[in-house]
Amino acid sequence: MDDARALALITAAGERAVPGFVIALLCLLSFVTSVWWLTRRHVLPRLESPLPPSGFLALNLGLGFVIVVVSAAIFAGTADEIGIDEELGALDTAFSAAVRESVSLATLRVFSLLTRFGDTATLTVLCIAVAVLLWIGRKRWLALAWVIAVAGNGVLNTTLKGVFERVRPLHEHGLVHELGWSFPSGHSSGSVVAYGMLAYIAMRRLPPIWHLPVLLLATAIAFTTGCSRIFLQVHFASDVLAGFASGLAWLTVCVVSIELTRRYRRAPA
Repeated sequence: MDDARALALITAAGERAVPGFVIALLCLLSFVTSVWWLTRRHVLPRLESPLPPSGFLALNLGLGFVIVVVSAAIFAGTADEIGIDEELGALDTAFSAAVRESVSLATLRVFSLLTRFGDTATLTVLCIAVAVLLWIGRKRWLALAWVIAVAGNGVLNTTLKGVFERVRPLHEHGLVHELGWSFPSGHSSGSVVAYGMLAYIAMRRLPPIWHLPVLLLATAIAFTTGCSRIFLQVHFASDVLAGFASGLAWLTVCVVSIELTRRYRRAPA
C-alpha cells in the first residue's frame, strides 16, 4: 500500500473514531469472553489432572513467556517507527489531526472524565486503599505484590518515556493539560496493570460466577482509559498501543510471580 493510500485510510478512520472505538471495544470484550470460555471448557479441566509441580511450573512460565514476547514485539516494532520522518509517525500525526477535527467538544468532555481512571492521583489512591484492605485482611504477600505491580509500572513507564523522549501531539481544547514525554502512554499501561491486578485479586476472592464480569469490567476500563488519551489528543495512537503492550507484559510478570509464590513457596497471600 502506498503512502498516500495509507494516509487516506488513516484520515478516514480518524474521522470515524467514535464508532470505531465502540466497535473495537465490543470486539475486544467478545474476544476476552471467547478466550475465557475456551479456557474454562478445554484448558482448566486438563489442569485438574495430576500434573507434577515441574509441569505446572512450566505451564505458567510458558504462558507468561508467550504473552511477554508478543507484547515486547509490539512495543519494539512500534518504538522503531515513531520518528517524525518514519511512516508510523506520519500516520500517527494524520490520525490525531483527523480526530481533532471530527470529534465534538461534548464527546471530548465525556472522555475527559473517563480518562481520570488512569490519572496518577486515582491510581495512587487506589493502590493505597487496596494495599491497606489486603494488609488488614492478613493478605500481606498479596498486598506487597499489588504495590510492587502498580508502583513498578510507574517506574517502568517513566524510564521508557525518558529513553524515547517523544513530544506529545497538539491539544488545544483545554479539557486536560499534560506535560512530559508522550511514548509510551502511562495512562494506558497504568490502567492495564492496576485494573488487571485488581481483577486478578477480585477473582481470587469472589465466587466463580463473578469472574467473567470482573474480567470484562477491568478490560473495558483499561481499554477506554487508553483510548481516551487519543481522543483528547494528549497521546498518539502508537503511544497507547505501546502502553497497552508494556502494561500487559508487566502484568503478566506480576501475576505469574504471585502464582508461583503461592504454589511453590507456600507464602500466605
